[in-house]
Amino acid sequence: MVESFLPRVFVMVFGYAYPAYECYKTLENNKPEIEQLVFWCQYWILVAMLTVLERIGDALFAWLPIYCEAKFALFIYLWSSKAKGTSYLYNHFFRNFVSQHELEIDSKILELRVKTGDIANYCCQKALSYGHKGVSEIFQYVSSHSASQPRRDQKQDECTERVIASGQSEAEATDQRTRESKFEDKPTESVTSSGNGMPIPPNRKRWLRKFMR
Repeated sequence: MVESFLPRVFVMVFGYAYPAYECYKTLENNKPEIEQLVFWCQYWILVAMLTVLERIGDALFAWLPIYCEAKFALFIYLWSSKAKGTSYLYNHFFRNFVSQHELEIDSKILELRVKTGDIANYCCQKALSYGHKGVSEIFQYVSSHSASQPRRDQKQDECTERVIASGQSEAEATDQRTRESKFEDKPTESVTSSGNGMPIPPNRKRWLRKFMR
């Protein structure tokens, strides 16, 4: 693990950090040299291409014992002033290949831009439509809920009034039955006649009084 970790650290330091610092010094120079600017532009173009190819190379050749060491040596070869690897690879391989397929590459890039714009526009329209639909549904739900709330309150009030009314009627009926039961349970006044001595009920007593008058 340490054997593969150290070459990666060396690649990050000597392949990216150190060239970036040298490029910064060239740009911040009072009179930057055109040759140095061209050299670092060519270097970063090749590094970008190698970074893209590195994703494929790591999946296919990472098992090789000297794979990381080879990448480190390649970066050193590119920015070394003695080897001049950047100028050689750029002028003899990269520039010739790109110049031969430049029109095709430009057309593919333009086609990709158009398709990407269409896809982005389609996704934006779908997102806006779904958002508008969701917001409208939320407003409809809130409006229907707020409209149904007074009806529920009114129904609850009506039910409460009915319960109170029924409770009052039942109470009145209960009081009336209680009074009747008390009246029936009340002992009757006995009025004896002079003839046979039998008690006379109160209703007959009232009738006799009316008759005697």
